[in-house]
Amino acid sequence: MPLSPLMEELSRVTVPDYLTNLAARPMDEIRLMRAECQQLESGTSYVRRMAQGRLDIAGGELTRRRNGGAKGDLTELIGRLPELLTDQGPTSTGTPRPPSEMEPAKGLTVELEEELETILSASAISSVVDLEEAELAALVERLEGFEHRVSNHRRSLFTTIDTLQAEITRRYKTGEANVDSLLS
Repeated sequence: MPLSPLMEELSRVTVPDYLTNLAARPMDEIRLMRAECQQLESGTSYVRRMAQGRLDIAGGELTRRRNGGAKGDLTELIGRLPELLTDQGPTSTGTPRPPSEMEPAKGLTVELEEELETILSASAISSVVDLEEAELAALVERLEGFEHRVSNHRRSLFTTIDTLQAEITRRYKTGEANVDSLLS
């Protein structure tokens, strides 16, 4: 089965060959490579945050049910949203790495957004209170799997970005590049 356009792009920029012979490449090319990876990271980060929000809501509802809460209590779920959606919510993984861009990248990451919508659409979030506990647990599992996969892509992109940034920094430190070249 052929790879989707997004998976092709992610595969292309995260394989070791992408970074081969960096020291011999022109600085402009390295900057373009870094910008390309940052744009992909921005898009995957945006989708990951959407997935985490949905996971926090569904996971919070599952926990509430397992602690004796009744099915179908939308008012309680809405009341708990501030608690569920904080940076310290159920899916928080510690100190976040800030996004390099605040605008989410569109284009290739649309397929990730569409996949997330098939798991739990934005318009169906409130319906988690009506699911049976087994259905809710299965939904949480699917969201966790999706979020984990997107997080792995994002970590791979960070590795590539960090390598490119290290090469740019090395050139400035060794004098191979200078700040004046940025102004011309």
